[in-house]
Parts: sequence; C-alpha cells; structure tokens
Amino acid sequence: MSSVLLNQAIDPAEFLKQTIRTVPDWPKPGIMFRDITPLFQNRRALRILIDVMVQRYIDSDLDYIAGLDARGFIIGPILAYELSLGFIPIRKQGKLPFETVSESYQLEYGHATVEIHADACKPGDRIVLVDDLIATGGTMMAGKILLEKLGAEIVEAAAIIDLPGLGGSHRLRESGLPLFTVCEFDGE
Repeated sequence: MSSVLLNQAIDPAEFLKQTIRTVPDWPKPGIMFRDITPLFQNRRALRILIDVMVQRYIDSDLDYIAGLDARGFIIGPILAYELSLGFIPIRKQGKLPFETVSESYQLEYGHATVEIHADACKPGDRIVLVDDLIATGGTMMAGKILLEKLGAEIVEAAAIIDLPGLGGSHRLRESGLPLFTVCEFDGE
C-alpha cells in the first residue's frame, strides 16, 4: 500500500466507487453490472465501507440489521456485529427452514420471491435494512413489506450503490422509506 495514500484524506464514496468493477453486458446485453467483489477483496475498501455505515448508525436506537439475500448477507452481519445488534436474514424463496412470510416482486429482468421467518422480529422493533445496490427497488421494497408485516419499523434502508437512472431510489423514498447509499452510478 502506498504511503502517499495512507497520508492523504480520501473521499470514502469516491474511493469505494473506484473499487467497484463494471462488467458490460452481464447478465444480458445492455446491462452494466456493478460488481462489488473487488470492494470486498480490498481490505481498505471493506473497512471504509463498514466504517461509513457504523458511523451513520452508531447513535441510532436500533434492534436489528436485516440483510437481503445474498450480498446483504455480507454487509449486514458485519454491521450488526459492529453495532452490537442482531441480524435478520431475508432469503430467496425456499431457503428458510421454519414458518415463513413471503413477498413477491419484480426485478430488473424477472420476478422473485423473498421470505423471512415469521418470528424474525416483533412489533415495534427498529431495523435498518441493507443490500448491495438499489436498481428498480423491488428487492428492497419486498424486504420493507415483509418487515412491516411483522410489525417492525424500518428506520432506514442502506445500500452501497444507487443506480438512480433505474428509478428504485426514487420509488423507495416515495413509499416513505428513508434511504442511504454510499455512492451512485449513472446509467444501468
């Protein structure tokens, strides 16, 4: 690691954005896939990401962090641990072994259903919902609906990346869900 980099103040959002790889035409032509794998592989980037999120929520009155399958499962437990909170997984359909509540939604390129254990939280629990990115907002909206079905209060939704051109962040905010994203990319 360069000593110059260590001695310079950096913009966390810009630094993290630079670690994210863009893969054109995946999973289908015309899609610019934002791959966060390099961010997770870079120890400095992962530390900065978690530090940004911990600082945002350190003084919040929270009960849980809920993470959306699958990349919300990477960020969520780390954040929950750092904040001394529990973690709630929101899984793809058919992956949870106990009684579940489900919600179907539309993706950028298909349909999906997510589930949560029926006893994952109780009415009044205060939760931050996390995922890797906001595209059309369908997955995050489904997570919000599931948690609300159980009576939880979603304090905020958080993601690493916002793709504002796809309208998801606007849709989520219009639904009344406060939203925090670390960086954004224009286009898909």
